[in-house]
Amino acid sequence: MSTVAETIKEITRKHLLENNGLLYGQCVTAVGWIGGTVPELTEEQGIVELPTSDSSNPGVVCGAGLSGRRPIYAIRYQGFMTYNSCSILNYAAKSKEMWDVPCPVFVRSIGMEGSIGPVAGGVHHSMVVRHPGIPVFAPITPREWEYAWNYFMSHDDPVYCSEHRLSFKNDKEIADVTFLNNKATTVIQIGPSRLKQDELLELFKGQVNIINCFRLKPFTLDEFQWDVIKNNTDKAIIVDSDYEYCSVSKDIAYEIMLKYKIPCHVIGLEDRTSGFGYGCDNLTPTPEKIYNFAKEV
Repeated sequence: MSTVAETIKEITRKHLLENNGLLYGQCVTAVGWIGGTVPELTEEQGIVELPTSDSSNPGVVCGAGLSGRRPIYAIRYQGFMTYNSCSILNYAAKSKEMWDVPCPVFVRSIGMEGSIGPVAGGVHHSMVVRHPGIPVFAPITPREWEYAWNYFMSHDDPVYCSEHRLSFKNDKEIADVTFLNNKATTVIQIGPSRLKQDELLELFKGQVNIINCFRLKPFTLDEFQWDVIKNNTDKAIIVDSDYEYCSVSKDIAYEIMLKYKIPCHVIGLEDRTSGFGYGCDNLTPTPEKIYNFAKEV
């Protein structure tokens, strides 16, 4: 079974060599090749090294999108999305609707956490979800990343792929849902907290439903997942690696409460800036934190 990193690498290789595609980014060919996700190809084969100017780089990428080359744009630190958002969210995402001119760009926005400071770190898909014209995925498994890519290749929209480095070594698929036959707390997980699902089940002694979600916009769950929420849930907790405040997780909670009148709670990053040291990190909720939060509510 391929890891997430190997899946990204192989799909990228095929896109560049067979589809005349392009891959843009900063330090793409540096040590590590972005966590082993980039094929060791050359500029002539489609890899374009960009300077460290995040505000202007996406304009170059959008130009390639307009040309029909379907570029991949790797943002090494998702925190830098605040610099990159202008061209992506105000041009690429709106171009088709406003001028009937599609600008398909696949944005690999890579989340990181742990002692990397207030600017580079974190996950920020919520800031993208609220903008029109750009679907958003948060894949954690190889199959999910491939799903996001296939969506991109079959549509003319730009796509925001909210990745996380913690997923790159993952070679396992994760069940869409784990459920009980009776009413229980249902934990709906987005992002890398999903990689510790076994630990969460152990803390709850199995007395919990777990639903895994990666299609954030349009927000989509399978019919069976909705059935578990409707028929086997007494309260729901949405877990995300993005900030809690004004987040996509709160939007999901609102939708569930409106649809099924089930109490919903949200846990994610705290509303504070993270620093460079262990003592001032702001991290994805751990299984212990999720479990204790569930007991409190």
